[in-house]
Amino acid sequence: MIVNNFSLCYHNKLILAPMVRVGTLPMRLLALDYGADIVYCEELIDLKMLQCKRVVNEVLSTVDFVAPDDRVVFRTCAREQSRVVFQLGTSDAERALAVARLVENDVAGIDVNMGCPKEYSTKGGMGAALLSDPDKIEKILSTLVKGTCRPVTCKIRILPSLEDTLSLVKRIERTGIAAIAVHGRKREQRPQHPVSCEAIKAIAETLSIPVIANGGSHDHIQGYLDIEDFRQTTAASSVMVARAAMWNPSIFLKEGLRPLEEVMQKYIRYAVQYDNHYTNTKYCLCQMLREQLESPQGRLLHAAQSSQEICEAFGLGAFYEETTRELHARRDELLARTPEEASEPAEDTSGVIKIAVKFDRRAYPSQITPKMCLLEWCRREKLAQPVYETVQRPLDRLFCSVVTVAEQKYQSTLWDKSKKLAEQAAAIVCLRSRGLPEGRLGEESPSLHKRKRECSDQDPGSPRAQEPGLPGELRKKPLVALGSGEESLREGR
Repeated sequence: MIVNNFSLCYHNKLILAPMVRVGTLPMRLLALDYGADIVYCEELIDLKMLQCKRVVNEVLSTVDFVAPDDRVVFRTCAREQSRVVFQLGTSDAERALAVARLVENDVAGIDVNMGCPKEYSTKGGMGAALLSDPDKIEKILSTLVKGTCRPVTCKIRILPSLEDTLSLVKRIERTGIAAIAVHGRKREQRPQHPVSCEAIKAIAETLSIPVIANGGSHDHIQGYLDIEDFRQTTAASSVMVARAAMWNPSIFLKEGLRPLEEVMQKYIRYAVQYDNHYTNTKYCLCQMLREQLESPQGRLLHAAQSSQEICEAFGLGAFYEETTRELHARRDELLARTPEEASEPAEDTSGVIKIAVKFDRRAYPSQITPKMCLLEWCRREKLAQPVYETVQRPLDRLFCSVVTVAEQKYQSTLWDKSKKLAEQAAAIVCLRSRGLPEGRLGEESPSLHKRKRECSDQDPGSPRAQEPGLPGELRKKPLVALGSGEESLREGR
């Protein structure tokens, strides 16, 4: 993406609210398709974002912010660049500014979450906890307004008294922010409590900047026309919709709600095209199905354990296969154009023993992995423990590892999706080349039984295991990879 020079307007807009696990790229694009003018990403915490590396993903045509633990924390694309607002969870002005500068050329605006009442935010002094510290609010917003080129907003809840609320929003306005979103409930209130349209109206009539009304899904908004009624009732400039849009994003469509089956299929297509993690896709679809979760299709969705199975449950199996082939072809084409990015992992690959293998967890007993077998063998032979050198290919972010044992290097020629899997594959190459058991079902080494009992609480080969899995095992060259963080749903923050 290139540096953007547009200015976001908050007058008379339909806005998708920030919702954790919901406001990811597929849902944001779907909301734009159905008429939303502005879309907010899910709240992302400053400390997590500051660990991220900005990566241009040429295969997906996206910009990814990738954490050291392999997770894609934030993914965006050119289609939404002029309309996506990055919502930030923070309690520190300098951290907030550092994150804003990290993402400002890929988004249209920066928003500070000051309304989330959940412990996830408040325990760190973020979210609604900021409402009791006006000095900190002023410092964060003033720092952002002065230090970033994007328009800055914040999202609040109302205080126990209207007088205190109006005093706070006046102070917020003086920081120079572009707009303020107001969830018309107090910090301790939940969706079953009525939203205070009167409080939002009083704020809108007091301030000169745009006020965005939020919190109307439960009592006021069931269709497109209700959005305008809610705006007029609150005298707000714009309306932000959370749960009603989560249930059916076509709420923004002037012509009325589209059939849920159509909406879900369109969402799934975006999820596949942008490599959305299947657990996030599944979660969002479950929110759409709601009372239909016990239907035959709902049961198929519940049982799905991959993006492919989700597609098959909705009659999109052929689409999944076709899209996957296209993405693989795109990756291969780019790799062919940039051979320097496909170089072997070791600087000097002469004498490296190579076999095309991958590690399949299902082929091994619980708690036993090739890396464990190789380490045990080295100990018995009084050799130095294995040394793994793992690199990540920038283009598709796949991994390849070289393991050195007794001054000999071993490597799988197949690149893998994680550092851990690549290292397991390298261990397999070493073991097979030396004619040693690798721990597969039916060939478990007796010497591993004791180790297996000692490690019963951890699976070093599992994608979720934390390395090192064995005492004394070295950590080598941690790398950036793929993934997506997930938290519990928090809407109307």
